[in-house]
Amino acid sequence: MTTVELLAPAGNFEKLKAAVYYGADAVYFGGPAFGLRAFAPNFSQEELREAVCFCHDHGVKAYVTVNIFAHNHDIAELPEYLRFLAEAKVDAVIISDPGVLALAREVAPELEVHLSTQANTTNRLAANFWGQAGAKRIVLARELTGSEVAEICRANPDLDFEVFVHGAMCISYSGRCLLSKYLTGRDANKGECTQVCRWRFRLVEEKRPGEYFPVAEDERGTYILNSQDLCLLEYLPELIQAGVKSFKIEGRMKSAHYVATVTKVWREAIDSYLSDPAGYQVQEAWWEELGKVSHRPYTAGFWPGDPGQPLAALTHVETSKYYRDYDFVGLVTESDGRTGEFVVAVRNPIDPGDQIEVMAPRGPNRFFTFPHERVNPNTVCSLNYRGLLPSPPAPWSILRRAKS
Repeated sequence: MTTVELLAPAGNFEKLKAAVYYGADAVYFGGPAFGLRAFAPNFSQEELREAVCFCHDHGVKAYVTVNIFAHNHDIAELPEYLRFLAEAKVDAVIISDPGVLALAREVAPELEVHLSTQANTTNRLAANFWGQAGAKRIVLARELTGSEVAEICRANPDLDFEVFVHGAMCISYSGRCLLSKYLTGRDANKGECTQVCRWRFRLVEEKRPGEYFPVAEDERGTYILNSQDLCLLEYLPELIQAGVKSFKIEGRMKSAHYVATVTKVWREAIDSYLSDPAGYQVQEAWWEELGKVSHRPYTAGFWPGDPGQPLAALTHVETSKYYRDYDFVGLVTESDGRTGEFVVAVRNPIDPGDQIEVMAPRGPNRFFTFPHERVNPNTVCSLNYRGLLPSPPAPWSILRRAKS
């Protein structure tokens, strides 16, 4: 039977739990150092141990990023950190630097190594090379077409392959960008990207300084480097048939609402295909759900292999803003079926009469009208489901509200 792993992001412990409860088979997250999301909360060593235990208690694998491009001064503390990860029983480390990979094989040979997409593996020979070097899994470059991915998988049957299927994309080749370092001093390849590609740009001719010419702009500027968001839902059958073993969702900097919603949609889609491959269809309800999280316009990226209009297919020149049509207003932390009470950790203000949508880890969404006085963010409120819902919402249900 075909097995496919759904791999979700975890920027902190709450997001990790959301990923687990909403259907992820594995999660990836960063420790206190050596990862490419320096501005995410990440996990201390103690939190990392706890996170791994939580994942394993729920039958979920835990992968830790060690994917910086290391400089000499980074090397001294790496051996101890890699041994710590092995002792913490993480299921794999995600590495991009060949030196770090070699060091991991030397000092912690029991650690499974996954090669990061930052290593930009784009052909079958490169995949074989990394496999010979000790990588068990290759996270393929996002610049590949579906047919190229299938060829790489066929040529390397002893390796597992992982592909990004959803989330924000970097405008630079496999994320190897110099813009942030050059313009702000913050190195994207050490986890400090300032997303310069989302800034406004105009064209200046060398001999006419101070004259700014439009490229494709609105009143706020030009966004010629602003990539759309990736979504490969309609290509799910092709991904599985190509031999891809792990479907990866981007978003360690995104909210728990984002992680929960996207993970649930992909969980349902994968299960739908595996239960009836011939009858698989992308459900309109899935697109509706994906429209409720913060996102840019969706694209299939390079997967279809259509070279006709690469700029139009991959970038969004009108604005760099996200679509944010819904507010994440609360998270159900406790629910008592006997008394009917449920407790909500409030994230955004909720006013009397607000129409609240409840998304649970399993099952369809439900709705109720908020019955009480205004509640403010960073507070807790208790409600009784009777008169509001047919049954109390499950713990870890997300409450959200459409923006007016």
